[in-house]
Order: sequence, then structure tokens, then C-alpha cells
Amino acid sequence: MTGAPDLPPLKAVFLDRDGVLNIDHGYVHDPAKLDWIDGAREAVAAMTAAGLKILVVTNQSGIGRGYFDELALDRFHAAMQAQLAELGGRIDSFYHCPFHELAVIDAFRVPDHPDRKPNPGMVLRGLADWDLRPEEAVIIGDRHIDVEAGARAGMAGHLFKGGNLRAFVGQALGERVPALK
Repeated sequence: MTGAPDLPPLKAVFLDRDGVLNIDHGYVHDPAKLDWIDGAREAVAAMTAAGLKILVVTNQSGIGRGYFDELALDRFHAAMQAQLAELGGRIDSFYHCPFHELAVIDAFRVPDHPDRKPNPGMVLRGLADWDLRPEEAVIIGDRHIDVEAGARAGMAGHLFKGGNLRAFVGQALGERVPALK
């Protein structure tokens, strides 16, 4: 995506969690197993300093599968916030989807739930909660379903294939937010 002059200012970045912010060890929920992707904390700190809202949208079927509960997820996110704060970064909101067609917990056994990416439910809720238009935000994910969820909500997306997230953010968003270059 190029920084076309007719685009409104970028106000928010939606991020997938596992594989973008933290290493995906599979159903990650224990703060002791929080391993950051290279440059992830620095990327969030830079986006925070640039005045962007940072919203995480993450499928978390481990809840529905009974591997951990929402309290464990909250503890993991609190650990992320504490470590981000050390560099001046923050996540403004976490949105998660515990629903999955194979969930063992009945309340979470829902095929094709509107929040489960690639469906755009979490993204649409984030846009509404923060009074954002889709063209004022982008999504960064490590899987095509992340980018597709953003596209279904009307926003641009960037596929992160690994490496240093801070460098990736500078390249992907630098034209719209020069402070990120």
C-alpha cells in the first residue's frame, strides 16, 4: 500500500497477536512463556509515540477447547502490557474470539462465529468502539485470515512474514506515518 495523498490520516493499527507480537508456541496463555517477536515491543512503542491506537484482534480457540480460561488470557495480556510499558508502548484494546466449531465447552462451540477470523466481527467492534472509519486503520497479521478479516471490514492489510516487526512497521506504514520510518 502506498501513501496516497487522498487517504485520511492513519489513526489505528489492528494487530494479530500470536505470530505478530509474540512467538506462537501454540495456545499461548502463560505469561512465563511470553516470547516477543523481534522488534515487536519497539514497534508498539513507536506506534504509541506516533499517536496511533493499537488494537489486538486474536482468535483464541484454546478457551473453547478447554486448554485455558479467559482469566488466564487476561493475565497474559496484562503481562504484555507491563512489558510494553517498559518501552513506552501500550495496547489500547484486546479483542479475542474463544469460539470454534470443535470447542469442548458448549457455549463456545459455534461454527463460523462472526468474530472468528477471517470473519470481521472483532475488527468491526474495534472500529465502532474507537469511532474509526476503515480507511483510518490498517491490520497487520501473519496469516491470510488476518488480512482477510480487515478486508471484509473495508480496511487495508499487511501480511507479516516474520523478521523484525519494528522494521516491517516502518516499511509498511512509514508513508502514512512518517514518524514510523
